[in-house]
Amino acid sequence: MRGRQLREGGGVDEERRHIAVAERRARLALRHRLAGTARAASPEEVAGSLVALHGTDPATVYLAVGARLADAGKTVAELDRALYEDRTLVRMHGMRHTVFVFPTGLAAVVHASTGLAIAAKARAGLVKDMVSGSDGRLSEEWLAEVEASALAALARRGQATVNELVQDEPRLREQFTYGAGRSYEAAHTVSSRLMRVLGVEGRVVRGRPLGSWTSTQFRWAVAPPHPELPPSEAQPELLRRWLAVCGPATEADLKWWTGWKVTDVRRALATIGAVAVSLDDGATGYVTADDIAPVPGPAAPWAALLPGLDPTAMGWQERDWYLSPSLRPALFDGSGNVGPTVWWDGRVVGGWAQRADGALVWRVLDPAGVGREALAAIETEAARLRAWLGPARITPRFRTPLEKELTTGQ
Repeated sequence: MRGRQLREGGGVDEERRHIAVAERRARLALRHRLAGTARAASPEEVAGSLVALHGTDPATVYLAVGARLADAGKTVAELDRALYEDRTLVRMHGMRHTVFVFPTGLAAVVHASTGLAIAAKARAGLVKDMVSGSDGRLSEEWLAEVEASALAALARRGQATVNELVQDEPRLREQFTYGAGRSYEAAHTVSSRLMRVLGVEGRVVRGRPLGSWTSTQFRWAVAPPHPELPPSEAQPELLRRWLAVCGPATEADLKWWTGWKVTDVRRALATIGAVAVSLDDGATGYVTADDIAPVPGPAAPWAALLPGLDPTAMGWQERDWYLSPSLRPALFDGSGNVGPTVWWDGRVVGGWAQRADGALVWRVLDPAGVGREALAAIETEAARLRAWLGPARITPRFRTPLEKELTTGQ
């Protein structure tokens, strides 16, 4: 089915391919490795297919990978290998000043396309706050000495916590006053602010957690070396990869996911020769030039239990085609973070949670089209998740109304 593409002046320019919701859901099922036949063999394959996995909550990465592996029982061992032994995946800051897990080979593209501008602002903010909050006692030159010493210590150790680095470089303990005289006045430690800045600059990355894979405490490591790319080269490459996974996507989706200015989005779209298509809601979406052909759906309907902040649930700003607006109050927190979701054949139909005793519970909130086949498939996925979680206990970092309700059993 095709629509008509309008010129800026209102005249008809050419026919524009129409991609309906059904096809968008088919693309999601296959390209996001959610349909049973599309599942991946390794964490590297999952990350490569999705471009980026949200890493703000450490458990999210494991749960997102486990939902997409053909053999979910290998999730923890294989992801630990990829992150901490082979280092084929890296956990670092990326789009929107958020921590993600990427294929290591993509680090240069992410850093140059999204990190440089954020890093410059983060460092300038640290220097300004530190100098003014110490009455000039701490200077930019002093900070340069401390960070060089800290990075050298980190390189010697391989991986280290901030407390371990402080033993090697005591000046990291220095404090300064942030927001003096304001309601939010607080004492900031150089170490915590500096490590965040070095992370955004792509000079350090998150290392092994302290404890199990669910731990939110972690070590730091020196970032793997990568080439320096110009943003004009990196931005089109990142957008091309993301559209190949999430296209069609609107300009608003692209701006939201990348965190770029709309002018950067439009420039990158033009550079890769993206093709405009029409969507069911009348909006204009974009796909890569080699992605115009219709995509048939998976052979059978599918179910999935995805974690909070999963890259599929958080993949687009405009989500009505796979998540009913009526479900948002139950499934999102006050800051727009999605919680654990239950999927049936390309759309979110409910949510799930794990209780303190390990019980995995789920609830369908949108029963339309969710019959016995769907309920059985969802329970099969819940059993699959229970099996590989074993004794692990999961509490999402960003809690939502439904997740809290299911956890307490009320």
